[in-house]
Amino acid sequence: MAESLQLVIISGMSGAGKTVAVQSFEDLGYFCIDNMPPALLPKFSELVEESGKIEKVALVIDLRSRAFYDEIIDMLANLDNTDFVSVKILFLDASNEELVSRYKETRRSHPLAMEGRIMDGVLMERDLLAPLKDRASYMIDTTTLTPRELRESIFDKFETSDDETFHIEMVSFGFKYGLPIDADIVMDVRFLPNPYYIPELKHQTGMDKPVYDYVMSQPATEKFYQQFLGMLESIMPGYEEEGKTSLTIAIGCTGGQHRSVALTQRIGEALAQNYKVHISHRDVKKRKETVNRS
Repeated sequence: MAESLQLVIISGMSGAGKTVAVQSFEDLGYFCIDNMPPALLPKFSELVEESGKIEKVALVIDLRSRAFYDEIIDMLANLDNTDFVSVKILFLDASNEELVSRYKETRRSHPLAMEGRIMDGVLMERDLLAPLKDRASYMIDTTTLTPRELRESIFDKFETSDDETFHIEMVSFGFKYGLPIDADIVMDVRFLPNPYYIPELKHQTGMDKPVYDYVMSQPATEKFYQQFLGMLESIMPGYEEEGKTSLTIAIGCTGGQHRSVALTQRIGEALAQNYKVHISHRDVKKRKETVNRS
């Protein structure tokens, strides 16, 4: 069984940034649910407790009705009395003028004033949400915040030392099969000597020691490795500061079998000393599959 369920209720004024907030919690490793009926919360809590597999949940509570908010407050009060669930409420707010401006920019109608003035809907919603705002553990005013600044504020409040939000995807590939469309950085290593033309290495891959050793024994390889790794280590902090949660680095050779595989493996293992890294080899089995079909 899980030790404790960390339940964060995300609520607040329409247009104040709940979408950015829930995306931020997803990046923090929370299991996120949008608009679960309050009556299902106790049952959901029981299921989570029984499974023991979910420890952090963020639940978005959006505008429905006065009865809806009365119900959620009652449910939260009941959950607060249990030993298993730790409940925190994050309330997002903004000035009336800023909320009206955001609605005008998006040309949307306020959910409480579909055919009336936007300001009427904002004032009605503010009154409706007052009881929930009073119970909030955290309140963030997004009037002057950019989405990035809101994200940073949420991370400051909810990120723990165990959270690894930034991670690196290292992937090798063959140019003959096309570029990985999700790559942030692409490096071409086709300038290195190709083990494909050595008969005893041709049908092996960069994951096999003879091929790996051959690639790494080349003077050009070591020079490239040191320079490329140094560049990556120097720019990683900038990606983190910009708020990226993942970075995909793709290294390619002709067929994605030898050179790119060996270098992706070595560089990925080096970066893994300071970052969470996942290594994959997209095309390493392509030639074997082609031979089997022929």
